[in-house]
Amino acid sequence: MKLDGFGIFVKEMPIMIRFYRDVLGFAIQEEENTSNVFLEKDGTLFLFYGRDDFEMMTNRTFAYAKGIQGHFEIALSVDDYACVDETYKEVVSKGAVSVMAPQTMPWGQRTCYIADPEGNLIEIGSFNKGG
Repeated sequence: MKLDGFGIFVKEMPIMIRFYRDVLGFAIQEEENTSNVFLEKDGTLFLFYGRDDFEMMTNRTFAYAKGIQGHFEIALSVDDYACVDETYKEVVSKGAVSVMAPQTMPWGQRTCYIADPEGNLIEIGSFNKGG
């Protein structure tokens, strides 16, 4: 087996599409009223599945976390420490929920956390101190 990608089961597809496209800059081709969104980000397949459609397909219901939750994170890297700070400010100004402002960790990474509209954690970080 090899890792092919990962998916998020979303409640509000239009809101999630707008966030990942307009706030985080993901290239998303599908319309906002679609059931599934397929995109590739830096060689990784990234998918959104509509919760209702998935439950109908599998003929069962699932429990979903509510609020900001820590089941997983999506990790995004930027060029250097300054880019962490700049990107954090930019995405928060566009509506991302701040979870942790940029900090330099003992292991040498500058990192921060935001949450998407459905509470999934997104890390933005870099190990490069820069100039």
